[in-house]
Amino acid sequence: QLQLVESGGGLVQPGGSLRLSCVASGRTLNDYSVGWYRLAPGKDREGVSCISSGGGSTKYDDSVKGRFTTFRDNAQNTVYLQMNSLKPEDTAIYYCAAEPQWESDCLLGYGMDYWGLGTLVTVSS
Repeated sequence: QLQLVESGGGLVQPGGSLRLSCVASGRTLNDYSVGWYRLAPGKDREGVSCISSGGGSTKYDDSVKGRFTTFRDNAQNTVYLQMNSLKPEDTAIYYCAAEPQWESDCLLGYGMDYWGLGTLVTVSS
């Protein structure tokens, strides 16, 4: 069973940066595509980014393109989400999720088999 744990959330001022980590245990993350999703109060879940198992393919929601970058270190069994130029509207609980195949609609999250418990990101002055 693959288990995922997110970390790196916190309080940051607008324009600041954070790096989220998604660490896997139980199985090697090398075999899985990984997505980042967020849930803000009063809003539906939103797909932020996806990365394929080898890291060669990525997808981003339009709202974060040019500001967020996802990358992975398979040797560390970890996927990262680097978030720059943060805005108050980025405030949410961020979750990572994994599935064994790459899907073009991965931002929807419907195919994800394993989910972490989330880490809270608050962007406020």
